[in-house]
Amino acid sequence: MTNPANVITLDGLRKVFQTDEVETHALSDVHLTVARGEYVSISGPSGCGKTTLLSILGLLDTASGGSYVLNGHDVAGLNAAQRARIRNAEIGFIFQAFNLIGDLTVQENVELPLTYRGGIDNAERRARVQEALERVGMAHRMRHYPAQLSGGQQQRVAVARALVGRPALLLADEPTGNLDSRNGEAVMALLDELHKGGATICMVTHDARYAELAQRKVRLFDGRVVDEETFDRLRREDESRLDALIGQRIEVGA
Repeated sequence: MTNPANVITLDGLRKVFQTDEVETHALSDVHLTVARGEYVSISGPSGCGKTTLLSILGLLDTASGGSYVLNGHDVAGLNAAQRARIRNAEIGFIFQAFNLIGDLTVQENVELPLTYRGGIDNAERRARVQEALERVGMAHRMRHYPAQLSGGQQQRVAVARALVGRPALLLADEPTGNLDSRNGEAVMALLDELHKGGATICMVTHDARYAELAQRKVRLFDGRVVDEETFDRLRREDESRLDALIGQRIEVGA
């Protein structure tokens, strides 16, 4: 039985990409739970499956096998329309590239997810937008357009857009990837503040500094969740193989 305290429950999750010539196992037998109110970072080397896992968690892709229960919903067998409805109601996305619409104001960008929901009138939409922008310190920029904002301000607006639907889960995909260090640290401080306010956050990052700021750290290596000791061992072995390969090429070149 699924624990109702968990927002995410993955059991034996697999993802296989197939072409005519090769079969790639992007995720292999992933078991993972994220409790309500928990802040989890997912990190690992390039190609380890982080983006694939986040796409499945966000219902943007489907698994090849295993089960995924999101906030009490078993989503494995849902069709695209059903996944879209649950995604809009249960998940808030924070993207590396902000993904704000240039010809919409800050207010209109944040309000956009609510326009796809029924049962929310104009007054409630405006109130929710105001609340979300105040939480990220951007209510004073409500009438501005994205081009009139700095990168850090655009990411704050993107966070407000993720919050406005009051989702069960915030998914952050490299949220500092397009920011300088000062703005990156400010966004991470904002995520920490949201977590302290009760938000459930799952963040993918390649930056070890930011991964360490999460309440719990999940390591991925070759599509598998591994403990930190195993992760460090596998990474050392991988680096040794790469060094040996480079050494062989240098010898051949000499």
